[in-house]
Amino acid sequence: MIDDEGNQLGIMNIRDARRAAEERNSDLVNVAPTAKPPVCRIMDYGKFKYEQSKKEKETRKNQRVSLLKEVRMTPNIEEHDFQVKLKNIQKFLGEGDKVKVTVRFRGREITHASIGQQLLTKFAQAAADQAIVERMPRLEGRHMIMILAPKQATS
Repeated sequence: MIDDEGNQLGIMNIRDARRAAEERNSDLVNVAPTAKPPVCRIMDYGKFKYEQSKKEKETRKNQRVSLLKEVRMTPNIEEHDFQVKLKNIQKFLGEGDKVKVTVRFRGREITHASIGQQLLTKFAQAAADQAIVERMPRLEGRHMIMILAPKQATS
């Protein structure tokens, strides 16, 4: 048995423990039911639950959920479009998100998968100061996919 100040009161009968809790206008909470003998504490249970929920809310507020953003393109992308896509990738990486870079092959473009490979390698090199390649370019059906992750999140 532990009182509301944290002092140990020793082993008590359950009736005596409840009476001691009622005298202090508090609750009797079983904090370690598996211990031999079980450990109970006198506390204001409502206040305890409130403080616990505040702590959980604070930890959730400080967490940053990493999202997976996607940038799509075709293998015959022009230089200006490449720069726009690169700027978007750098913005996503700066926000701490992972980026899935996808090259879509339409029709007979799939026969020139090496062009898509070169394009994704070019993106990886251009964003090398901000990102690391988490997954190398890989052909999946008609899509070639590469995943970039921000550097500061991994180091």
